[in-house]
Amino acid sequence: MLTRRRWIPINDYNLAVIGAGSGGYVAAIKAAQLGLRVAVIENREVGGTCLNRGCIPTKTLLHAAQLFAEAQAFDAIGLHVDGISYDISAMHRRKDEVIEKLRAGIENLLKANKIELINGTATIIAPHNISVKTADGAKELTADHILIATGSKPARPPIEGLDLPNVVTSDELLSLSNQVYQRLVIIGGGVIGVEFASVFNALGCTVTVVEAMERVLPAMDREISQNLAMILKKRGVVIHTGAQVQQIVQADGELQCKFTDKNGEQTVAADGVLIAIGRKPNTDELFSNGFTVKMNRGSIVVDDRFCTDVEGVYAIGDVTSGIQLAHVASAQGICVAEQISGCQPTIRLDVVPSCIYTNPEIAVVGISADDAKAQGRAIKTGKFILSANGKSLIENQDRGFVKLVFDAETDVILGAQLMCARATDLVSELSTAIVNKLTATQLAAVIRPHPTFTEAVTEAVEDTGDGSIHSMPRRR
Repeated sequence: MLTRRRWIPINDYNLAVIGAGSGGYVAAIKAAQLGLRVAVIENREVGGTCLNRGCIPTKTLLHAAQLFAEAQAFDAIGLHVDGISYDISAMHRRKDEVIEKLRAGIENLLKANKIELINGTATIIAPHNISVKTADGAKELTADHILIATGSKPARPPIEGLDLPNVVTSDELLSLSNQVYQRLVIIGGGVIGVEFASVFNALGCTVTVVEAMERVLPAMDREISQNLAMILKKRGVVIHTGAQVQQIVQADGELQCKFTDKNGEQTVAADGVLIAIGRKPNTDELFSNGFTVKMNRGSIVVDDRFCTDVEGVYAIGDVTSGIQLAHVASAQGICVAEQISGCQPTIRLDVVPSCIYTNPEIAVVGISADDAKAQGRAIKTGKFILSANGKSLIENQDRGFVKLVFDAETDVILGAQLMCARATDLVSELSTAIVNKLTATQLAAVIRPHPTFTEAVTEAVEDTGDGSIHSMPRRR
């Protein structure tokens, strides 16, 4: 139940939120629900990167591309379609429709919660003072508390040729509504890189991924990384790891990406090059000449309550040095709103599911077996390969697995790594289990329906004691 707090008016607002992305608008709504007078300042569209230039548009295109790829294999399930094709402009129109519907929903929520939405660029000039540059000129406002939720923007490495035509970031690629690069080089094999590789590969394009680390998804569980690389290569994606890009040049009417790897100097020709090495905090025009907060390599430094070194000024999400995920920013925003309102935070911020929307999907939460080993923790693991799962076979899915990690002494679940259809949905059950410190015995006590992908969770749990019904017995 929400407890509303009565405030004595001193400033224009109790809370001013800079940025209406996943962290900002959620924090604003929660604060308004708790009785605060709230303003949100945004210089672009509400919804931020996730809604307008990230999660939602990317996943909308991924969904369409994966349906197109599945249609190529219709014969295997007894369906026949002649002359199937795709219309990239129509795909983008559908993407824009989804964005606009969700954006309108957020705007209506802000209005319904009596939150003032100010369109303009905010600059903090003092601990409680903000100057906003609007279309009608500058205005100033005051607030008891200021929350910075300005997000991030694509990082651009110091590579020669980045200013050439058709060398783009993810923001720009998502705005090319009538362009499909038939030959695409992706610099960066992280989450952004592999998701776009999946989109363009599914559309029949030639895709090359150039990754500086020894494997794609270097921050993920090694088995997930290796399995995804194998699947992408099987589908025709060329992957170069341990590769350092030297330059991008334009010659003979095409782009040429030059890099070095273990085989020496390499050159790949392309129609387009996507720069996908990650994102950096967005602090453009955020601070006046006479005001700043502590920074570290471009990120705003905060404590475990998201306070900066200036009292009353907070920061959440991508603009800090934490995990760059929309749902993390939203959770942090809720916690800050609760703290300001005098309530105890209601969300556990130390258990964070991470999802990648390739095919098959990838989702992880908690620690992996490698993490546990590095920490010196005694564990036991359970794993199930979904080639023996009825729903996976029905839907003609690629090889996938569910892997669970438990404390060897207490039997409590510590982590989960999933690579299978619906992994991004299945991970929530396991996140709940970790938050509530459930044991393998408790997880095994649940009857999961058949046929479903969730049966793989039961099998992986039972595998910790060599009791998985649908796995071959382990060799002794």
